[in-house]
Amino acid sequence: MVHSCGQEIPAWVYVGSLLFFISLNSFTVSGAPLKQELLDNGATVLNHSMSLVHRMESLLAMGNGSDVTLRVQTIDTDEVKVIQAHSLVLTLQSDVFEELLVNRNNSAVILTETALCAAVFDKFIRYLYCGDISVRLDQAIFLHTLATKYHVWGLQQGLTHYMTQHLSSDSPTGHVVSWYNYALKIGDTTLRDSCLLYLSWNLSSVLQSKEWGSISEDLLLSLLQRSDLILQSELELFEALEVWVNLNQPVSATVETALRAVRYGMIPPYHLFRLQKQSLLLIKYYESIRDLLYLAFQFHSASPIQLAKYFDVNCSIFTPRNYLSSSWGSPWVINSPTRDDRSFSFQTQLGPSGHDSSKRVTWNALFSPRWLPLSARSSYSELGAMQPTRTEAGHPRIIVTPATSSPDFAGVSFQKTVIVMAKQQGKVVVRHVYNFHQSTEEAGDFLMDADLQRRSSDYLIDSSLYLHIVIKPLYHTLLVARK
Repeated sequence: MVHSCGQEIPAWVYVGSLLFFISLNSFTVSGAPLKQELLDNGATVLNHSMSLVHRMESLLAMGNGSDVTLRVQTIDTDEVKVIQAHSLVLTLQSDVFEELLVNRNNSAVILTETALCAAVFDKFIRYLYCGDISVRLDQAIFLHTLATKYHVWGLQQGLTHYMTQHLSSDSPTGHVVSWYNYALKIGDTTLRDSCLLYLSWNLSSVLQSKEWGSISEDLLLSLLQRSDLILQSELELFEALEVWVNLNQPVSATVETALRAVRYGMIPPYHLFRLQKQSLLLIKYYESIRDLLYLAFQFHSASPIQLAKYFDVNCSIFTPRNYLSSSWGSPWVINSPTRDDRSFSFQTQLGPSGHDSSKRVTWNALFSPRWLPLSARSSYSELGAMQPTRTEAGHPRIIVTPATSSPDFAGVSFQKTVIVMAKQQGKVVVRHVYNFHQSTEEAGDFLMDADLQRRSSDYLIDSSLYLHIVIKPLYHTLLVARK
């Protein structure tokens, strides 16, 4: 530090002065809890750190020993917030503040902030003194903005973590879309990807929320391209798109691009007929998607093998997303999942084509809380012995197989998707998604990190495991269109 006369003041003098003011001019915290920790060498640590936090908070509140005034001006207003602060604290926490203080001409530092950032500036400065902060959903972006601007990296990382953990929290108008847009703007890939995954995996609830109308054109088109969307049906997505268009009135090019991203082959033909006559959006842009509708009707009228003689059946219009309706799979609630093996049977349609939708496939699902390979399970069964209760390194497994084989399976492979639900901030949301194919009967990484023995596990709802199994028929990659 440099005195106004130009003489350098030793650092120990400044630190000592600050601590002197803390001890003399702060409230005494009597009866503060004393934390004791016994070390391996027999020594005991006496910890009064909370008392120091209270003293630092009092130092900021009373401004004793302050050597710098922060004048926080709100953009486009005459409002100015004045904070009496201490150079040592600011420079220890932020290299940006350190540079500002070195280059200042007097004891005041003028800072310019938006109204929303200025409103939380007191909280931000208090964090520099105390190391903790209370955050509401509507404050997260603005505190994150300040932490980024002033290079307070610990707070920035903490806020990013807070936001990724509170995507499912209730707010009046929603917050995930605004957090996604903010993350995209500042280049925070962790937050951006977390928001996008949440929107994709919980799309049905998003479509019904006020937040759906606030989605940007770029985010809308990005979501429409994804095959991992979890929703009731493709029809639900089309109807939500119509709502979004009516609310936002985008240019025709955007509407056409969005409409061409709908997977019309996944919508039953009777719904397509209805939409052609009743959907004002489809009527208006019919010529832009006529070829896709024609292809969808052809898909529904012939077998996939016949269609593949003339068309490429591997394009997105014939690729299912993760649909929750009963034609595509079934929910499965497993009570006390660590107790023993469970089995479950359900039926799905053979495929989304109108030619196959009336044909049913029965599926058998087996859940085991133990690590027990299929070969070992077979040998135990043959010997009539009881299976081991659990191995030390074991983790849950799930197997989904068709009950019978059929000639109708020719040209079709099946992707199995197991959706794990959880309760976060009182709301049931998707916790994880596992995908595996016909060639692999089980998902090897299924619930690898889940501790199902713990009643409060993040993967359990009221001590039960909530799953939803989706079967997605995919037309064989060898079936390509003939030229």
